Amino acid sequence: MAETHVLFVEDDDVIREATTLALERDGFVVTAMPDGLSGLESFRADRPDIALLDVMVPGMDGVSLCRRIRDESTVPVIMLSARADSIDVVLGLEAGADDYVTKPFDGSVLVARIRAVLRRFGHAGGPQGNGGGEDDASGERGVLVFGDLEVDTEGMEVHKAGAAVALTPTEMRLLLEFSTSPGTVLSRDRLLERVWDYDWGGDTRVVDVHVQRLRTKIGQDRIETVRGFGYKLKA
Repeated sequence: MAETHVLFVEDDDVIREATTLALERDGFVVTAMPDGLSGLESFRADRPDIALLDVMVPGMDGVSLCRRIRDESTVPVIMLSARADSIDVVLGLEAGADDYVTKPFDGSVLVARIRAVLRRFGHAGGPQGNGGGEDDASGERGVLVFGDLEVDTEGMEVHKAGAAVALTPTEMRLLLEFSTSPGTVLSRDRLLERVWDYDWGGDTRVVDVHVQRLRTKIGQDRIETVRGFGYKLKA
């Protein structure tokens, strides 16, 4: 099996070296960079399998770097933030990050989160549903139709009004979870478990931001918020 290449951008020398060693002990190949500009150059030159970006790095901050990476690639991105309540967490997710880890972190926790992200990117097929849907949804050859939205669950393609919609693998998995259960209210905890592979309670901001990102691509009114319960896809 090919080794997993991690791009790690962190300006703190101690954290960068210690984390690099921890990841290498777990079998990852790590390219560690001290600032955003060198991180972007490394990303373009090496095309890593996953990027770990500290929010506060010099030259180009982690949020801006994430946005530049997302403009060019769907490679998974995990943001590292010193504060769980920081607005930078939300900004990073809105910029296209798939998850985040709060510093200080245990090396085993970081490795677990990396592996969780890689698992769902490696198996973008997502959840299996009944494929039949309700009302105007149809499942011919794995294509689910909701008004002008078409979700090809086999080809992993989405079209809105005939135009292709570009989704990241995390956004695709989220849409698959909704589209295989149209009209059903899905709680944030369920989405964390099914889409983010969390088997423990996580930060639901990850879900909320990704739902909002998905809405901007497939239509603001396609996913409905059910206050106090979660979200549902309008069939």
